[in-house]
Amino acid sequence: MSAGYACLSVDEIRSSMKEKGTRVILAADLFTISEISNILNEVGGHICMLKTHVDGIHDFDLARWMSEVVAPARKMGVLMFEDRKFADIGYVSKIQMLGHQRIAEWADVVTAHRISGPDIIEGIHDAWKECGRRGSVAVLAQMSSSGNLLDEEYCRKVVDSCREIEGVCGFIGNGSNPGNISELRGLVGGAKMILTPGINLNSGEARMGQRYGHPKEAIAAGSDAVIVGSGIIRNAKPLAAAVKYAKEASV
Repeated sequence: MSAGYACLSVDEIRSSMKEKGTRVILAADLFTISEISNILNEVGGHICMLKTHVDGIHDFDLARWMSEVVAPARKMGVLMFEDRKFADIGYVSKIQMLGHQRIAEWADVVTAHRISGPDIIEGIHDAWKECGRRGSVAVLAQMSSSGNLLDEEYCRKVVDSCREIEGVCGFIGNGSNPGNISELRGLVGGAKMILTPGINLNSGEARMGQRYGHPKEAIAAGSDAVIVGSGIIRNAKPLAAAVKYAKEASV
């Protein structure tokens, strides 16, 4: 990545997780600001990041988002992780970061595909720089959905092309398959993070092509943090569930 960018480093992210004492990233796949704010306030003490799909929020309003979600997350030491999966050229990714949702103003980590070229990383960081902020990109190397096209060759090319980029904190791996995580860790080495979706203690909750793996197995295979959605947000007792996932992922 071009010189002159101040990035949120891997060490800073890992230190933040260590300080929080949890490897759980909450996938807050909910539809209103109030729902996300409520779940954050309930389980924020047991998660290290809040992962959002901001374009899926029905009542999105930037001022409310900043005051009801971002500000409380900051106070709790929870990093904001926008799972936007940017996939366009660098310039377009930059203007998307600076669009009406103003992702660059509040997200600490965003996801991106590598398929459009390496300038996507530069475009994203240029947006953060314009806002006077620092962040980092997690690049998709694997996916947990059935039938996805991110095969072994693609995964290797992604890791080889992004492993030395300072603005990349790590890679998204397939949490539903410990073998895939181990293979990815072998490609990545220890300098970058691996974050894994597809995690649930109840595999029966899988739907629409999703597959699930166990948090303990994902961490043992080399994941830095597990991304948990329905296992917490759809649990009758979200706080107890968050505590349980944090414990299971503590190995």
